[in-house]
Amino acid sequence: MSKPFRDRNPVIVGAVSLLVIAMLVAIAFKAGSLPLIGGGTKYYADFSEIGALKISDPVRIAGVRVGKIDSIELAEGQACASLKGAPDTCVVVGFKIKNAPDIGNASHADIKIQTILGQMYLDVVPGGTGSLSGSSTLAGPNTSPYDVVEAFSGLANQNCANTSQSAGGCLGAINTAQLGKALTTLADLQRTTPAAFRGSLKGLSSISKVIAAKDAQIGQLLTSLDKVTKTLNNRDGDIVKLMQDSSVLFEALLQRRQEVHNLLVSTSQLSASLSNLINKSDAELKPALDQINLVLAVFNKNQANLDMALRLAAPFYRDFGNLLGAGPWFDMFIYNFPPVPAANGTLPVG
Repeated sequence: MSKPFRDRNPVIVGAVSLLVIAMLVAIAFKAGSLPLIGGGTKYYADFSEIGALKISDPVRIAGVRVGKIDSIELAEGQACASLKGAPDTCVVVGFKIKNAPDIGNASHADIKIQTILGQMYLDVVPGGTGSLSGSSTLAGPNTSPYDVVEAFSGLANQNCANTSQSAGGCLGAINTAQLGKALTTLADLQRTTPAAFRGSLKGLSSISKVIAAKDAQIGQLLTSLDKVTKTLNNRDGDIVKLMQDSSVLFEALLQRRQEVHNLLVSTSQLSASLSNLINKSDAELKPALDQINLVLAVFNKNQANLDMALRLAAPFYRDFGNLLGAGPWFDMFIYNFPPVPAANGTLPVG
């Protein structure tokens, strides 16, 4: 027969519970490494820069999510030689793919924008023959996210890097016709932008205006939060004392747990006994209650007579007490009653 839970050693129960919680937390943090939950083949891709890409961002093939970014690390030297321009430093992105097509020896990856808020994702394009093994690096070339500054930096002639050249010469080196065409294309894109996209931009603009208009209230809120933090910091001793007192209270409750349990059990048994007694005595109590009701009815009917009897009984009991209260004899006097003759036949002198 198993031992009741309340009778077990609370220290052992607490230690086992903490151990189980620690194991569950460890499993939750390492869920991505488990075979059934976070399985998949890991690959790497080199980029000159990754923009706003971060760990746990999705990995897609032909628009279908097949994995997520697992690691992002800086690299230098020979690891960056395969990139365009062979930069001194680059970024190595590690990602896992599960249940996806074979990744050939000519596959590459592109970092693309997923939402207007700047969230990125990694788009893997399989190519070539064969299948890369796990922990392999994609052949590339891999494309970094779109950069407006980088796009416009090529409009000017490279001679503008010479600071001795006049400003007019730099502006003259820009292909104004091509720049105008690019700006016209951007304007056409704006006109043909879906209404939902324009609505999203307007919504973001409205949110920015509201935040700017409520700057004073936000500052006041932060100031109030700072005051609350300082107050809590000044009262940390009281808070610790309160927690210690709560601990003492809980310990007292634990010590009295058995007494409270016994009290509840006894109360339950008493309630059951009273219920059984009432159920068994129901047949006998009903006639007695009926007779009591009849007696009460007679009393109610003769209430006036009872009141008069009680009023008249008061003088009688008072005289009766005077008569018998002096000792074991009757102490009374009867008017006009002749005296009792003495033993010698003479009358007492009154």
